[in-house]
Amino acid sequence: MTQVLTVLTTTDGAAKAEALARGAVEARLAACAQVSGPVTSVYRWEGAVETAQEWQVLFKTAAARYDALEEHIRRHHDYATPEIVATPVVRGGADYLAWVERETAG
Repeated sequence: MTQVLTVLTTTDGAAKAEALARGAVEARLAACAQVSGPVTSVYRWEGAVETAQEWQVLFKTAAARYDALEEHIRRHHDYATPEIVATPVVRGGADYLAWVERETAG
């Protein structure tokens, strides 16, 4: 079975989030991407605690496509240091995981 990952990023606008999601799916870097938000993010940046409204994008991809997906996110993201966090899918429906593999086969 192919290893599947979920990859999370955030951005400061719904349209930006949808563009990241759509671009990754169109390029077969992710089988699916879900946009949710707004969410409130609290973080430390350049010595100050900040609060911002953001939208999350959760990509589903094959582990073999991670490097290309990360490159896509970095190329199209406007944050200096975008959040890019990958989490392995430990278990899942075999048919769904096979679908992710087929859709990201490049």
